[in-house]
Amino acid sequence: MCRVCYPSWVRRAREVAPTSPEQHLQKAVCARSAATRAKYAQLGLAGRAPLDPTTQAMLLRQLYLAHFEGRRFEQSLEVATQMIALDVLPDVAHQDAARSCQALGDVDRAVGHLRLAARSGPASRRAFHQWTLGGLYYLAGRHAEAVDVLARASRWGTTDRPLYVGHLLLARSAGAGAPARGIPDAIARLESAPCGRGYGRFVLGRLCAWAGRREEAEAHLEAFVERTTSGRVALAIALAGEVDEARCTLARLRGN
Repeated sequence: MCRVCYPSWVRRAREVAPTSPEQHLQKAVCARSAATRAKYAQLGLAGRAPLDPTTQAMLLRQLYLAHFEGRRFEQSLEVATQMIALDVLPDVAHQDAARSCQALGDVDRAVGHLRLAARSGPASRRAFHQWTLGGLYYLAGRHAEAVDVLARASRWGTTDRPLYVGHLLLARSAGAGAPARGIPDAIARLESAPCGRGYGRFVLGRLCAWAGRREEAEAHLEAFVERTTSGRVALAIALAGEVDEARCTLARLRGN
């Protein structure tokens, strides 16, 4: 059964005509393919029914996801730019624009969008945006900048702080070419935290590799690659850099 992220809009969609923007939004959210998602998002945007800014932004985001999943990154960036202009959840729109820029290889432009996401979003999401920016710097090999940003994310973080601290130690290790101090403690904290799952498996795997804990590193990195590449298409595209690094680390650990 499809679970929709916006339950209030789903309830409204059940009460209105099938041709309403809200009904098209529901169908776009529940779509099982990028083509179907794009179809219903475009129908909702093109309809004659009144379209409020929030519904418009949500339909645009479904169209963005369809283009992103289809690897049409120029188009997904164009749609994200339209979302930004609406000024509805601007930090989310800037995050989406940054993903498209990163996929296009435009790191500096992605950085700009992530900085704007941190400025425009609520204080509760500031650490998340800083962490995302730090991860971008890390993958780009700009380790000093990554350390600076991830240190701020670690100071401001709450529930996900073990993840941010672990990522910070990865950046420090990569920059120095040697394991940073505090890695064993960071591994223990991250393994016992909910944020140690999902993306946390990538950070744990890399930390264990720096610590010389080969079997643990392999287990974490294998789990991360499997989960990322077998799940949502948009997630696999967004985390392609981390998947590549995980696979390179696995090959090195196995002597390939």
